[in-house]
Amino acid sequence: MKTISIGAEAVVYADDALRVVVKQRQPKKYRAKELDEKLRLHRMRREAKVIEALRQLKIPVPKLINVDEKTAAITMQLIEGQKVRDTLNRGNCGSICAEIGKAVGTMHSNDIVHGDLTTSNMILGRNSNKGSARPYQPSPTDDGKVYFIDFGLSMFSNKDEDKAVDLHLFRQALNSSHHEIAGRCFAAAIAAYKKANADGLKNVLKRLEKVEERGRNKGK
Repeated sequence: MKTISIGAEAVVYADDALRVVVKQRQPKKYRAKELDEKLRLHRMRREAKVIEALRQLKIPVPKLINVDEKTAAITMQLIEGQKVRDTLNRGNCGSICAEIGKAVGTMHSNDIVHGDLTTSNMILGRNSNKGSARPYQPSPTDDGKVYFIDFGLSMFSNKDEDKAVDLHLFRQALNSSHHEIAGRCFAAAIAAYKKANADGLKNVLKRLEKVEERGRNKGK
């Protein structure tokens, strides 16, 4: 396995032959051992529950393969493709961001918050293994579909504030990584977001205005 990501909470490994990734939460020496074990186990279980809930909602996420409570590790399907961060452009931003907005609207309508909505945590799927034999093949990745990954900060929440912050972080990510098309991207995402549950998400969008106003005031 090769290391593909080292974060504050976990290290992510990939096995290209088996087409899986393993996310292992690392022990923190600055925490008491018992507390550390409880926190890592709780956060791992929550992440796994969110992934399973999203799959039930037909939102594109990696298939959960194994949860190892002894090592605080989750094994998931490897999503093949490119990060949306690296593929978003003027030609495709409308369709891709509409797909993102629809999915996030479904998440929020079902009280699921991603917690780190950036285009680095979304992959534009590519099925490059049609007809090939692999030792383990959980399921092929669909061409052109936007998959959501990295639910380490995700949670179940019915609070409009949490959902609004999710959207606010997405807008900030667009402004940072795709500033030339950020306005078009966010507009397309919000239009699709509203359609996911127009009535149920009105209060979230109202709260978003307040969240962004707080952000502007902090910047003054």
